[in-house]
Amino acid sequence: MLTMRLAAFAAAVVGMFCLLGIRVSDLIDSFTDRPKSIKEQINEAAGKKKSFVRREAEEITEILKMTGRADKIPVIFLACGICAAVGTVIASLLDNIFLIPALGIGCMFIPVWYVRLTASHYKKDIAGELETAMSIITTAYLRNEDIVTAAEENLPYLNSPIKEVFAEFAMQLKHIDSDVTKAIRSLSEKVSNEVFHEWCDALIACQTDRSLKSALTPIVSKLSDIRVANSELELMIAEPRKEFIIMALLLIANIPIMYFLNKDWYSILMYSTVGKLVLAIDAAAIFISAAFVIRLTKPIEIRR
Repeated sequence: MLTMRLAAFAAAVVGMFCLLGIRVSDLIDSFTDRPKSIKEQINEAAGKKKSFVRREAEEITEILKMTGRADKIPVIFLACGICAAVGTVIASLLDNIFLIPALGIGCMFIPVWYVRLTASHYKKDIAGELETAMSIITTAYLRNEDIVTAAEENLPYLNSPIKEVFAEFAMQLKHIDSDVTKAIRSLSEKVSNEVFHEWCDALIACQTDRSLKSALTPIVSKLSDIRVANSELELMIAEPRKEFIIMALLLIANIPIMYFLNKDWYSILMYSTVGKLVLAIDAAAIFISAAFVIRLTKPIEIRR
């Protein structure tokens, strides 16, 4: 009965959206990109934190824009809603009212965690490409003291998306605007990496004082240090992460195993009030633990 009510409610919401001509993308834009209200501006000035849901929505939106997947923002938010509905329906089919918020809210964050994990891999790939690009371009610049020539002669050795960034930089200086400082600032804005921003600032300083070229090499070496630190961190967290996955799977697998070992225990767990509450607590513990694991396994970044 509860499942039928949920299905009827979902159908009513979809029908209302269709009748009123409301699109999911419009709702998402109004939620993430709408102008801040006076109350929000006052709270921000007073140092008050935003709500958890709004912080997560803004952070995911920023990650997708940073990784060049801004067109996927409506898809991700729609996937969150679908996953929440699926979790709610599963809890309803199990006839466990305590499990509805745990599965509904927990499943809602599955697409968010996917975005975070893919963003971590994206940042590692970008850092690796930047390390190569900055190293060879810095070596060439120290030799010829011409950043345009240094970028152009090393373009064949670069890979996407960093190759396109430096190609646009060289094209802008040769055919659009010869202002090197302006072009370097534009170059800095195209890649979200603090070490790269520092390198661009040093390049701008070199345009007025060539003796500052010696500062470029130590900046490039920071990326190597970060890569080594991330490799060591990955080795350190691999074992705890594997243990968490194993323990979570064992906890879930205990439910069907209990059915074959002792059906009375299984009946108490699945059909009694205390058993349903225990299942809800277990589900909440798994989702909360997964959220902490994903947050703690993101790569190291330098902040200025």
